[in-house]
Amino acid sequence: MKALVLGGSQFVGLHTVQELVARGWDVTVLNRGKTEARLPPGVERLVADRTDAESMRSALAGTEWDAVVDVSGFVMVTQGAGMSDLVELLDGRVGAYVFTSSVMAYAPSGSFPWDETFASVDEGPNTYGGFKKAAEQTLLERHATTGFPASVVRPAAIYGPDNNIYDMEMAYFLRLLRGLPVILPHDGLVATSYGHVDDLCRTMVDMATHPAAPGEVYNVTAEGVTANEYVARIAEIVGKPADVIHMPSAWIGRTSKPAYNHLFGAAHHGILSIEKARSRLGFEPEYDFRAGHAQTFEWFTESGLHETKDAPMDPLWFASFDFDYEARLAEAIRAGSPDPV
Repeated sequence: MKALVLGGSQFVGLHTVQELVARGWDVTVLNRGKTEARLPPGVERLVADRTDAESMRSALAGTEWDAVVDVSGFVMVTQGAGMSDLVELLDGRVGAYVFTSSVMAYAPSGSFPWDETFASVDEGPNTYGGFKKAAEQTLLERHATTGFPASVVRPAAIYGPDNNIYDMEMAYFLRLLRGLPVILPHDGLVATSYGHVDDLCRTMVDMATHPAAPGEVYNVTAEGVTANEYVARIAEIVGKPADVIHMPSAWIGRTSKPAYNHLFGAAHHGILSIEKARSRLGFEPEYDFRAGHAQTFEWFTESGLHETKDAPMDPLWFASFDFDYEARLAEAIRAGSPDPV
């Protein structure tokens, strides 16, 4: 069985490659070749830019695949370029096409949990969620007209070993280990679903051969927790108390630098239903929140990342953190300052 992974060098892509290899697939990755990748032995690599149709045609000319798993279909890589050329190139030459979408494709709603029938975001393709929506539409419309074997997976917040979005669990591990203040907006009540990267990748590989996958959208994640609960559970895992400080509502959006996990903002307030994936695909998360983050913390410490001094900048969102700034902000909150520093 031959699989092509679009992306494949970082986090979700890398874990997808590892899952495919573990199951005996013959795996090739296609990406821009700009990121050093720790690919398993035997994995081939094609270099192409998915924003350049001719580049993709040249790289994929004459190829056929039992499955394509697309983990690089997001606006920062595609620069808003649509999916039509890629679908046209691959139609009739793939046994399955699994597209990694996002919870950000959903229009915000105060009714929880969100299932796959909920409305999509009303945004253009140059936003993260808008691009995911447009890509989904292209794939599903092609399935309806030609039978193109596309399926869509919508994860929420993804965490786990090799996470290269550094303002998520890594930043909280470090804050807690160092006894630093933990600033939370919206009284810590923003609730988000969290899913382990390996649960997501296992399910995407399952979808590549599952008869119930083509033409369908599936939410794949695990339990949801509030920001307050997130910090409390991470503190238990790390074994350090959390110095939680709630940011005044009037300060939100007015700080000169980010002061908390981007998932704790109002835009990420949403809980996903996974009942469709359970009933049709047999999906069941292997990791609950605590077990998954405990496993991630073990990887974090074994990798030496607990000794990180300088805040790293992730290559996707360019998100980072500034602990010195957060400490000054926390001091200002405690002092009752009317304005953020």
